[in-house]
Amino acid sequence: MLVLAIDTATPAVTAGLVEVTGDAVLLRAARVEHDARKHAELLMPAVRAVCADAGTALRDVDAVVVGTGPGPFTGLRVGMVTAAALGDALGVPVHGVCSLDAIAAEAEGDGPLLVVTDARRREVYWAAYDTADTADGTARRRVDGPHVQAPADLAARAAELGLSAAAGSAGLVGLPVRPPESPSPAGLVAVAASALRAGAAPGPLEPLYLRRPDAAEPGARKRVST
Repeated sequence: MLVLAIDTATPAVTAGLVEVTGDAVLLRAARVEHDARKHAELLMPAVRAVCADAGTALRDVDAVVVGTGPGPFTGLRVGMVTAAALGDALGVPVHGVCSLDAIAAEAEGDGPLLVVTDARRREVYWAAYDTADTADGTARRRVDGPHVQAPADLAARAAELGLSAAAGSAGLVGLPVRPPESPSPAGLVAVAASALRAGAAPGPLEPLYLRRPDAAEPGARKRVST
């Protein structure tokens, strides 16, 4: 099964083609570019580039996996709308996965893990993980989050939870950084691999914004007296 994986939940614009076999997730091609202001401009060229690198056509994709955040509104919706449009055009299922889960899936080392990404506005997105035995082998299991919080508050909570290592933007909370710092195509697909192999129907795509929108419905018009 050939899967297109994309993510725009972080400053990284990620696209890749991943082959899912009965017992493995194999990266065929990947493009990752870092520019927090050009998700829309960079994503589809990256999709076309990975198809060229893999020597395959976009119509040969069997499924799409997209990171659903958490992430800032503008960047995150670029990837999710693109994934939904491609899935509709190609007639293939689109699976949404938490972008922090994709980072955790490829984090180095064992033991408790804290995945942290920059949420801007002097805040971070985070989720905590431990290891668990699954049908596919040992994997990371999310035990808390995702949340959005000030780095100082998270640093105190990490000490309470006994988390000694972290990934992503962990330096913002004073913890050591483990790669990867953004979701990779293989990490995204690894999170959805069981559902893909089972041919399970994906659930609705729901973005993890974790914040209320800045825009608000206008109130009642002020009465103008004559």
